[in-house]
Amino acid sequence: MLWSFRIGTIAGTAVRIHVTFLLFLVWIGVVQYQVGGASAARDGILFIVLLFLCVVLHEFGHVIAARRYGVRTPDVTLFPIGGVASLERIPEKPREELVVALAGPAVNVVIALALVLALGAAVDPSDLARLEDPRVNLLVRLAGANIMLVVFNLIPAFPMDGGRVLRALLAMRLGFSRATQLAASIGQGFAFVLGFIGLLTNPLLIFIAIFVYLAASSEAQHVAFREVARGLPTGEAMIVSFEALSPASTLDDAVETMIRTSQKEFPVVDGGGRLRGVLTRDRLVLALRDHGPEAPVLDVMVGDIPTIHHRQPLDEAVRILTSAKAPALGVLDGEGRLVGLLTPENLGEMMLVQSARPDWHFGRRSRT
Repeated sequence: MLWSFRIGTIAGTAVRIHVTFLLFLVWIGVVQYQVGGASAARDGILFIVLLFLCVVLHEFGHVIAARRYGVRTPDVTLFPIGGVASLERIPEKPREELVVALAGPAVNVVIALALVLALGAAVDPSDLARLEDPRVNLLVRLAGANIMLVVFNLIPAFPMDGGRVLRALLAMRLGFSRATQLAASIGQGFAFVLGFIGLLTNPLLIFIAIFVYLAASSEAQHVAFREVARGLPTGEAMIVSFEALSPASTLDDAVETMIRTSQKEFPVVDGGGRLRGVLTRDRLVLALRDHGPEAPVLDVMVGDIPTIHHRQPLDEAVRILTSAKAPALGVLDGEGRLVGLLTPENLGEMMLVQSARPDWHFGRRSRT
């Protein structure tokens, strides 16, 4: 993910921190320093670090539950508003998704109970809500924060766990696709309410509302596309009209190709039709500045481009392209030669057409 970096790997899952999280820590430190000096700043930063350690444990609750159903999680990323576990796929069986969605909040329940039991009589229930009061014991505030995490995450709106719990419950009766549409609509409605409250109280709520709305829309579009793609071969959605570069091409050759076409991704193909890599328009522009027009495309192209056979299912191609975060997916024939490309942009265009014409399917129309 852009603007994030890895801080470690746990059981095959990379833990990443987004740069905005570090800025958030700095902001907390500055605010607390203005209120109570260096000791308050240290206390504030320590509290946030411990809180986000709980968030990591929350996300690994999802990771461990997902592995039970054969779902991998390449990475977990920490943002100022929480963590995101990038599951390879969402279990489509409602009971499985329900278990995965509830596993995260369950971890926070265990942490809160453990802290309260460890503190014993020292816990005043009213202190659990005073998260910003430095006079309250740090562990008491941490217990209260975990309780708040449970409540917040069970709000029935994507991308919170409550949105996935709601979808799983609805899917038991309505099916996965219809349940996603209803859950996403509820999430968007919640975002509007949250945004309105933010206008009257805290502007930060407006930012969270925008995030919730976009996440709900994205989830609905993703599932709708997957339903459309299900059962179709990749060959029906691939780009077949494109210009290729040879391994001997220079950046100057690539510029000429870019000028006379509307392409943004240029496959580099050898004499046997094998895909060697892809040169993107952005890389081309940067490479011209740094290396000059005579530089070979082999030196600046994106290598290790994932590929798929043209008869493989389209939903599998989408999964590979999404998980690889590559600029394109090479589509091959039975001899391993490049016959087409699949890019995030052309998939997005297909979704636009699908939203305008629900009866339209790639390469064919549905019969009515």
